Amino acid sequence: MMAGFMSYFGGRRDTKQSTRDAIVTLRQQLQMIEKKEEYIQKKIETETTTARANAISNKTLATAALKRRKVAEQELDRLQGTKFQLETQVTTLESASFNAETMAAMKKAAGALKDIHRGLSIEDVDKTVTEIQDRMRDADEVAEAISSTNYAGVDLDTDDLQRELEELEQEQMDSVLAGAEHAPVHLPGAPKTVPAKQVAEEEDEETELKKLQAELAAM
Repeated sequence: MMAGFMSYFGGRRDTKQSTRDAIVTLRQQLQMIEKKEEYIQKKIETETTTARANAISNKTLATAALKRRKVAEQELDRLQGTKFQLETQVTTLESASFNAETMAAMKKAAGALKDIHRGLSIEDVDKTVTEIQDRMRDADEVAEAISSTNYAGVDLDTDDLQRELEELEQEQMDSVLAGAEHAPVHLPGAPKTVPAKQVAEEEDEETELKKLQAELAAM
């Protein structure tokens, strides 16, 4: 049976369709075996019942039933062995098919990578990376030159700029101080009502001032 199985697939000439067909055929055969197993199992149970029923009253009939049961049990063992072989073949075939498809996918991926890298080499990659780095440095130098004030043809002295800035600051401060000098001074207005105590003190001060002036004149 194994030889027929190998002949069916033709060695290395397997295809996806033939693999699927073989798996379908094996599973159909397994279904037939399972049905036959069910039939034989029922026959064994029937013969067992017959043997028990006639074990005392009709030993000849009981013995014949036991013989038929023994034959059925042997047939059941053979079917179970065949079933195991077919299940093993299905599992092996499915595994082999999966492995073959996996290898085909891996080979396809390897071929794609080979095509991608066909025109590439380590030297080419290093050369390209170096060129990119050189171009980036050139771009940085150009950007720095464009942003430099010397590029516009204007030579600026930082000391002169600092002096001009200080002069502007001094002018601003002078302007602020001048504005403060001309600003009107607002004093709080005198109270309309002068306290009596304050009036008396002012009169005393005025009297003392006049006396002092008289003394100075007499001298």
